[in-house]
Order: sequence, then structure tokens, then C-alpha cells
Amino acid sequence: MKLDDASAHLEALGNPTRLKIYRALVRAGDAGMPVGRLQDKLKIAPSTLSHHIKTLVVVGLVSQVREATTLVCHANYTVMQELVDFLVAECCADAECKDAKTAA
Repeated sequence: MKLDDASAHLEALGNPTRLKIYRALVRAGDAGMPVGRLQDKLKIAPSTLSHHIKTLVVVGLVSQVREATTLVCHANYTVMQELVDFLVAECCADAECKDAKTAA
């Protein structure tokens, strides 16, 4: 993942309402959650919910599928995993290796 992509994902998740939406979709699993149920669950006005979902869709964290007359939102687990992997990819890269210290 590129730095700019990671930054866009984190910026989208940096809003408390969008983070609540995303966490609800992650909890819903592969089945996703209809927009109406998300609205009821999180007590968010329809226009506000639509605005926040659009932001998450634009950065690829959420996808939407129309099932008959219902719009169902899904968390994009691949993008989520790529973001987590990006954040921890260089964990402790600049720290001294403990094994090297004890071997010396």
C-alpha cells in the first residue's frame, strides 16, 4: 500500500461517525448491513449517513451492493488488512535487535 492511500484510509476513519459506521460493518461480517438497519442501529440522519458512507466507499473501505430495493453495505476486509499490514510493516525496524546484544 502506498503512503497516500494509507493516509486517505486513515483520514476517512478519523471521523468518529465514519469509524462507528465502519466498525458496525466489520461486526456485520460478510453479510454486510442494509443502510436502513445501519441508520436505525447508529441513530444517524439519512443524509448524514449517506455522506459518511460515500466517503468510506470513495477510499475503498466500504462497498455497496443493491439487492432488489435494498442497498447493502459491506466492509472491504482486503483493504482493511492491507492498511493494518502497512501500519505494522516496519515495526521495530530501527530498534536494536535484542539477540545481537546478547550475542556480543
